[in-house]
Amino acid sequence: MADKIDRRKFLQLSAFSTPLFAAKKNFADNFSFLTFPIVISTWDTGMQVNAAAWKILSANGRAVDAIETGARHIEDTLNCCVGLGGNPDRDGIVTLDACIMDEHSNCGAVAGLEQIKHPISVARKVMETTPHVLLVGNGAQQFAIENGFAKEPAQLSESAEKAYKEWLKTSQYKPLINIENKKSGGPFAPNFLPNGTPNHDTMGLLAMDTKGNLSGGVTTSGMAFKLHGRVGDSAVIGAGLFVDNEVGAATSSGVGEEVIRICGTHLVVEFMRQGNSPEMACKKAVDRIVKRNPEKAKTLQVGFLAINKKGVYGAYAIQKGFVFSVKSGNENKIHESKYAIG
Repeated sequence: MADKIDRRKFLQLSAFSTPLFAAKKNFADNFSFLTFPIVISTWDTGMQVNAAAWKILSANGRAVDAIETGARHIEDTLNCCVGLGGNPDRDGIVTLDACIMDEHSNCGAVAGLEQIKHPISVARKVMETTPHVLLVGNGAQQFAIENGFAKEPAQLSESAEKAYKEWLKTSQYKPLINIENKKSGGPFAPNFLPNGTPNHDTMGLLAMDTKGNLSGGVTTSGMAFKLHGRVGDSAVIGAGLFVDNEVGAATSSGVGEEVIRICGTHLVVEFMRQGNSPEMACKKAVDRIVKRNPEKAKTLQVGFLAINKKGVYGAYAIQKGFVFSVKSGNENKIHESKYAIG
């Protein structure tokens, strides 16, 4: 009788534990490839940005802190695409755009900001201390100064100054595809003008921390020689950046007006919500731009970069030449994006 009771208990225990074991196995099968913390960013210059952000992530810091740290790093670097050394508008004035978004859907942004070195930090201050999302122009500068940010004169980088002087000879505004000053001789160097004028002008980065939380940020000096007052997608939540901590996050680079027209990064995240991989979600957003005006699409570049909650990342662009950088515990690499035209 005792044997029967023991056997009965064993069978009951087995009946209870089998689905539990199966659930655990299923969880392991689905998430064994999780790779986080991880930070991904646009362009090969993202390698430096990722390294700065990784110091926070590898110490179990929050993704949003890593985002700000990475963006501040490139804002500190005298270059032609981001920060006070970036390409000026057609009037010779450097104006900066930035945004940031955390795992709770808190977000902040600044646009047309002049003479402030770290627009990403001003954007975070907007996010954390005001009821607003976006401050622009003089109001953004006033807010920055009132919150302890120093006013500094713009100091064009050598390449930005040279490019602006060259542009002034004709004053023609025509965005160019993948124009990047590749003096570093990177492995995926796209075409560039003889004067080295850069056109990709955005640093977008996305991070997932050890808790699996997502955040993102964007910082830029905007498209070279734009009309004074022009704001692209980089400061627009849902265009240049979107984070949904239940689904994933996305950022973009390229001609911001085209991204704004389709609410690009929000669209990418929604495609991921439908079950698409990050790469496929980016491709579908690119296809939306191309389909609307195929002939125009041949003359411009837009690239999307995304990551989902499983730590899977992907990118897609209109034209060949869009690259992105990845840093995790397993990887530190530049990848070339797939593309629609080329």
